[in-house]
Amino acid sequence: LELETIDTMRASTGLLQPRQAPVSVARVRNVQVSAVAAPSASTASKKVSMVSLGCPKNVVDGEVLLGDLNRAGFEIVQEHEDADAIIVNTCTFVEDAKSESLEAIMDAANLNEDGKKRKIIITGCMAQRYSEQLASDLPEADLVVGFQNYGNLASSLRTTMGLSTEVSPTEFSKTSRVQVGDATVPFRPEWDRFRLTPAHTAYLRVAEGCNHACTFCAIPGFRGKFRSKPWQALLDEARHLVESGVVELNLIAEDTNQYGMDRRDGKGLAELMRELGKLEGLRWMRILYAYPSYFTEELVEEIATNPKVCKYIDMPLQHISNLTLLSMNRPPQDHTTKLLARLRERIPGLVLRTTFISGFPGETDEQHRELVNFCKDFKFERMGCFAFSEEDGTPAAEFPGQVPQNIRERRRDELVSLQQRIGEEFAESLVGREVDVIVDGYNDDGWLIGRTQWDAPDVDPIVFLSDPTEPGVPPLEVGQIRRCVIDGNSLFDLEAHPIA
Repeated sequence: LELETIDTMRASTGLLQPRQAPVSVARVRNVQVSAVAAPSASTASKKVSMVSLGCPKNVVDGEVLLGDLNRAGFEIVQEHEDADAIIVNTCTFVEDAKSESLEAIMDAANLNEDGKKRKIIITGCMAQRYSEQLASDLPEADLVVGFQNYGNLASSLRTTMGLSTEVSPTEFSKTSRVQVGDATVPFRPEWDRFRLTPAHTAYLRVAEGCNHACTFCAIPGFRGKFRSKPWQALLDEARHLVESGVVELNLIAEDTNQYGMDRRDGKGLAELMRELGKLEGLRWMRILYAYPSYFTEELVEEIATNPKVCKYIDMPLQHISNLTLLSMNRPPQDHTTKLLARLRERIPGLVLRTTFISGFPGETDEQHRELVNFCKDFKFERMGCFAFSEEDGTPAAEFPGQVPQNIRERRRDELVSLQQRIGEEFAESLVGREVDVIVDGYNDDGWLIGRTQWDAPDVDPIVFLSDPTEPGVPPLEVGQIRRCVIDGNSLFDLEAHPIA
């Protein structure tokens, strides 16, 4: 984490222009206002807002945190200007994500120029990974809180805001401003959340942490060892979510299809999806963040035959050249290509999403061309690409043969441009077909939008929805899954109207 980056952020006034973002970087989510519990006497009128950055796992963390604060009596608000405390739930996946997180922290701190003195709370992966440096270099931060201490945030925030009679805010800051413990922490109940996603869709975290040793990735160091969420707790959480109106569950983890393999009870992802399929009211479930292993025959069969499982798999591959994969400590090319062929053969109508890294240390022009040609031939329906980022403490950051930044970005842009053409071709192939579409809501331009089963929230294309053309077909409502005809496409996005 570069000190000059923090100094640049502090010197800036107003919003900064971010670096050119990789195509797969997740969007910023501001909290949407919903009904909250009546505040207790000690927290009456105290308002909290959140900037949620990064991946869906961070979204779940943020929802659970806000749920804790809500039950403790804090009011959750959408506008940061109205808040008495702003939580910045940070991401540190790649360099662009770090810059975006630092920018968000400084933007929150700059709001205090109006004299209100809002408390600034840093959570998320950046807090876990760089806690001491953040506390040292950002006096604007009132609390830096890691995963192990999320359950205590309501109490800490109450004390920091001067609502506790046991210790003064000044003394508390001296001893407890940084609260970061272990990375491998037990699961807490995650069903009673203050939701950041629309009411009809939710992320279901099935596991946490990672035991793999990919040479470019720092995540195991701050997310901890792989551990599956307990079976019954997971089923109870899913049931609560569905009873609250959720019709779509997106299953997430660092390696989602590894679920259950750290236990000996024989209950893996196939058994989980079979059990989730029994939930009345649940219509769709989707696998995100699969690893290119662990696809047992039972799992493949469950994806293929369970009508509630979307025929969609998100599986980051990172590269296809054997030498690059070896350097990355990833599964070899032969294993990967055989798996991809097997999945497409066994699962009719399957859409595959993946991500690649361009400009990995030692990547030659020939290896890059091998990746480009593979993408041309295989034609992933969904694909994102990142330029390689040297992550602190990872072996790849110290590898010889570091590729110049401009070449990394040029290679990334070539892959993104290729994928845009492939994505457009796939969209064109859907025109005239009848498909089910989940209605997500209205975008900033007032268009009613949705997604097919082949589109994950936030990262994939959308469907622009128009009114029914036939009498007797009811109007669309947010949260419904409706049968539609695809009328056309706009690049890789679709246009459709309901027929039932």
